[in-house]
Amino acid sequence: LLCLAFPLIGKTQSPKPGAEVRDQKNLMVEMRDGIRLATDLYLPALPGKYPVILTRTPYGKDGSKTMGEYYARNGYVFVAQDCRGRYASAGVWHMMTDDGRDGVDCAAWIAAQPWCGGKIGMVGTSYVGGTQHAVAMEHSPHLGTVIPVDAVSNPGIQSMRNAGAFELRFWNWIMLNAGKGSRASQDPGTAAVLKEMADHRLDYLSNLPLRPGATPLRLAPEYEDWLVGAMRHGANDAFWTQNNIVENVGQYQDIPVYLVGGWYDSWAGNTTANYRALSAALKSDVYLIMGPWIHGQQGKSSHGQVDFGAGAAIADEWGWRREWYDHWLKGIDNSVGKSAPFTTKVRIFVMGTGSGKRTAEGKLDHGGAWREEKEWPLARARLTPFYLHAEGGLSPEAPTVKESQTRYTFDPHQPVPTIGGNISTNDGLMLQGAWDQRGGDHIWNWKLPLPLSARNDIVVFQTEPLSEDIEVTGEIEVRLWASSSAVDTDFTAKLIDVHPASPDFPGGFDLNLGDGIVRARFRDSLKEEKLLDPGTVYPFTIRLYPTSNVFKKGHRLRVDISSSNFPRFDVNPNTGEPLNEHRRRVTAENAVWHDATHPSHILLPLVPRTP
Repeated sequence: LLCLAFPLIGKTQSPKPGAEVRDQKNLMVEMRDGIRLATDLYLPALPGKYPVILTRTPYGKDGSKTMGEYYARNGYVFVAQDCRGRYASAGVWHMMTDDGRDGVDCAAWIAAQPWCGGKIGMVGTSYVGGTQHAVAMEHSPHLGTVIPVDAVSNPGIQSMRNAGAFELRFWNWIMLNAGKGSRASQDPGTAAVLKEMADHRLDYLSNLPLRPGATPLRLAPEYEDWLVGAMRHGANDAFWTQNNIVENVGQYQDIPVYLVGGWYDSWAGNTTANYRALSAALKSDVYLIMGPWIHGQQGKSSHGQVDFGAGAAIADEWGWRREWYDHWLKGIDNSVGKSAPFTTKVRIFVMGTGSGKRTAEGKLDHGGAWREEKEWPLARARLTPFYLHAEGGLSPEAPTVKESQTRYTFDPHQPVPTIGGNISTNDGLMLQGAWDQRGGDHIWNWKLPLPLSARNDIVVFQTEPLSEDIEVTGEIEVRLWASSSAVDTDFTAKLIDVHPASPDFPGGFDLNLGDGIVRARFRDSLKEEKLLDPGTVYPFTIRLYPTSNVFKKGHRLRVDISSSNFPRFDVNPNTGEPLNEHRRRVTAENAVWHDATHPSHILLPLVPRTP
């Protein structure tokens, strides 16, 4: 019926913006194994052949209506498809593992339709960005380009398992989505039970680990199976193979790729890692843009308690994507490769050049500006160690003392609370983005109006007030020498821009920039576990998320070391039991070493300032 309604004509048409859009809803497209996936079409008013934009989503294709109509009015056929086992699609949902093959099959179906006039571009953010990577790694001859925004990738390395620790936002994702759009939710009674579970997430969170069959999640078995497996698989093993780009870059299709990320996005480290891998491996153009954004919020200029200036936002939600598609799918000679945001292949937002005053909306004016670069990481950046010293000092001078350590107690019953950071959702569990590292009513597990630096289980190292501006842009690591009384524990690190006290902020403002973690049993390898010998000093590498920030004159550069960051990461019980199978929690006495033999430091990419 669709073929008859839109007969083939000789060349691609260009309907006028605002023209009527034709749609076809709930077409059931058959995959290679016979499973049929629900698919919506949005077609331009004029019959003809058009390039195609495809989105594959677990969140319900009905939510793509506005975007579909936009692209249809601008000369594209827009195709929205529910992922396998989600909403109107048949089959059983699995976390990403079917999306490569299903995407290839969907693209083949698209290419056989009379309205398809050429290549397919894919669009989407987060999980929907991950479905783009999945198809590119599976290879479709009909795929012309992708724009993975804040996209799922490299899950066993960072952003699902992070150096062995589990990012609890995916526990949260399962708790929320098992009862929405799932097979189980088709029964009203079951849906009500799963909603009650989701509504009491904080209570379930305090009763981890998750045991199979012990919670209402058993009513959605495919969701329980994945989550239990994910929380048990700390190693970067076969469980995490899907979308592992950095270790399988040769599998990625050679097409133009536009990688979009944010300094406060939950996938920031993978976005820059993917750029490094793909730009070296592909012959096609690979672009990277990194803004001061949280997850999926490229159209906004303030996040959390901080404003980065009006220029930080890309105001046109879909126009900048369409410019890319027009170039690669329609062959239009436009701004791609010539002007912002495509002037050069790397575009970054350098934060921190604002006034430091309070805006009319009550936020910190941290400011910043866009800058065009030729590569990532920046070739001119100088990797400079800032060493941890006794009494909380931090400086470029290496320690000379024979023996020095700072000991602290890590009680897994009272973990350090998460305040902002690289978080993908803001739904009562965690806060996204840039926040003063101070408690209050906005933090459910740290309601005291106290700074995190007041806690005894956080070891603070900071510079003296800076005598000049310092720019830090690039990938960041903390190389830590540490020991523990336990056979397993975690070590965390956080980089902070300490704004001094001012009339607008009398207490100053401790601005988080990036953080990271390492689970001790994975200190030597993400592939194999090795427990600690209690009391022995070991080297640890903590990979923070990348950033670009100017620490202004008078500010302090600060590094916080601890052993938990909850609920951003699951809490290590310190017992050495198999992951997600522990029954006990014990207190660990941990120590950070900072002497001539154990020169713990943060390695900062310092960029020379230019006039």
